[in-house]
Amino acid sequence: MSLERPANCPSVSVIICTLNEEENLPHVLPKIPDWIDEILLVDGHSTDDTIAVAKTLKPHIKIVSQPGKGKGDALKFGIAQATGEIIVTLDADGSTDPADLSKYIEPLTNGYDFAKGSRFLNANPKMPLYHKFGNWILTKTSNILFGTKYTDVCSGYNAIRKEDFLKLNLRYDGFEMEQEMVVKAQKAGLKAIEIRQIDKGRIGSVSKVSSFKQGFTDFFIIIKERF
Repeated sequence: MSLERPANCPSVSVIICTLNEEENLPHVLPKIPDWIDEILLVDGHSTDDTIAVAKTLKPHIKIVSQPGKGKGDALKFGIAQATGEIIVTLDADGSTDPADLSKYIEPLTNGYDFAKGSRFLNANPKMPLYHKFGNWILTKTSNILFGTKYTDVCSGYNAIRKEDFLKLNLRYDGFEMEQEMVVKAQKAGLKAIEIRQIDKGRIGSVSKVSSFKQGFTDFFIIIKERF
């Protein structure tokens, strides 16, 4: 874990969206470095002890309830509330490692505007074959239509300046907002870099997304943004 703040680093807010993640938060929150300025948890009306667990693990965590539904809605609401100049989005299920936060932040202090996690960058992650195929289709389609060279457009581990995020004017409220962010960042001319992400997979509880339905939604969003 990087215990030291990166050089020339402005204020940083880490955004975590939750929906019944009491089982997973103990594997996430304690690993966030102390130099992070703000941890903002956006809760999607959890019915378990997510909020209580978060407050126990990080007494100074800022917790807000999202006004609507969907991960995109939660991210947009959370980022609007955040005080940090740099925003890092971190998954609550334990699949993304908070110890790598500095790897995402440092490029934004060295000329890049958008740091995107990739589970496929020089790696072959352990995930179901249909997930790999769906990711390949989405990534290939996005690269062809927008002239990018991503290896993974589906990761939720990202870093971006708040002012740049707000300028993208993202519209969608579901997981597809992450695809929208990738293509709109390219259309806006943001300088992007991929960061190798070690995917640990969901630790506990059940995923709230239907992979097939979401995959088709993501695909059509990419097409729509191009034409």
